[in-house]
Amino acid sequence: MSVALLWVVSPTSEVSNGAGFLESVREGHRILDSFRSVARGKNLICNGRLNKGQKNQRSYRSKNAGLSFWSLEGSRSHNRSRISPISSMVASPAGEIALSSEQKVYDVVLKQAALVKRQLKSSDDIEVKPDIILPGSLSLLSEAYDRCGEVCAEYAKTFYLGTLLMTPERRRAIWAIYVWCRRTDELVDGPNASHITPTALDRWEARLEDIFRGRPFDMLDAALSDTVSRFPVDIQPFRDMIEGMRMDLWKSRYKNFDELYLYCYYVAGTVGLMSVPIMGIAQDSQASTESVYNAALALGLANQLTNILRDVGEDARRGRVYLPQDELAQAGLSDEDIFAGKVTDKWRNFMKKQINRARKFFDDAENGVKELSAASRWPVWASLLLYRQILDEIEANDYNNFTRRAYVGKPKKILALPLAYAKSLVPPPSRTSSPVVKA
Repeated sequence: MSVALLWVVSPTSEVSNGAGFLESVREGHRILDSFRSVARGKNLICNGRLNKGQKNQRSYRSKNAGLSFWSLEGSRSHNRSRISPISSMVASPAGEIALSSEQKVYDVVLKQAALVKRQLKSSDDIEVKPDIILPGSLSLLSEAYDRCGEVCAEYAKTFYLGTLLMTPERRRAIWAIYVWCRRTDELVDGPNASHITPTALDRWEARLEDIFRGRPFDMLDAALSDTVSRFPVDIQPFRDMIEGMRMDLWKSRYKNFDELYLYCYYVAGTVGLMSVPIMGIAQDSQASTESVYNAALALGLANQLTNILRDVGEDARRGRVYLPQDELAQAGLSDEDIFAGKVTDKWRNFMKKQINRARKFFDDAENGVKELSAASRWPVWASLLLYRQILDEIEANDYNNFTRRAYVGKPKKILALPLAYAKSLVPPPSRTSSPVVKA
């Protein structure tokens, strides 16, 4: 997707100094002096303001498909709400058993689901009870959330419209997560990507740790810090997204789908794990919490795979190939064929298989969307339906993703919105044949 440049706000010169869709925050030599935050229990008090900066009109593509929201742990078989640990293990040449990427990710899914089971209330509405209210604190925090909403509205219009149906607390929380993911993605895909180092990402991760400790660095961090104090959101998916950014600094080839799966989880699947506690699971859902998380992960993986297939030519011009090397070889193709950019029968057959895989992840995701709270389903359905149509457009372009960019036109987007809304009204399916596990 295309995004405008952003000011990446950071306490270091390595991370700051991006151009942006986020307003710059700079007063004095260190930005930290502009925002003095005080944490009192679950209350986050952010004293400071954002300077109004001019937006740079150049645009950069983001490789992070998770930002089109949602994500989930996908399975490639028809009925896999759980991954078999045995089938997910592989033997090393030394005879040792190593976990596959699927199993590694599933372990994270189980942890997130357990957290929600312990902490997430069954009620749709989150009761907010600040521990301490200091003069002016609520207005500053409200301003922070409003700014997050403005960013979401400008750069994810369809998704933003869907969030307006959510409860105010859930809506603001999703905006805060969206903005953090945007800023993180821009570190390696934005205008200053060539200047970003592993040390800069380490500092960004240290800043994330401060957010979860109630010590936000700036106004936008304060919105996320408040969010994670109110909802059962775990820090691990956020750390994993930063790990995906690290991969982009040094890795430009993926030898098999197992490697690509892990990358897709890092940069997109993580968004689903962040979002499920905010979206909420329907009170009448009889699905297990783990299966809902699996569906969210599947959507993130599907979106990212779609992003990769759409941007083959653009990535090749940057020297990157986000396609499984072993599957390319099996199809009689190589990196040289991709750099040549010629659509051949071999390429068409290869692309058909890749598109089918992405569609299976979308199929897995659909089952989970039905289990979300009613007010949260519309933006997720809209994202799913629109992103899935990109695959149709690749086919319509005769699989020429070298020089033609597949996109969904405005008329089709407009038509998708009422369909997504109609799907959002369908309640979770009833299950009477097996015991239920609820959050």
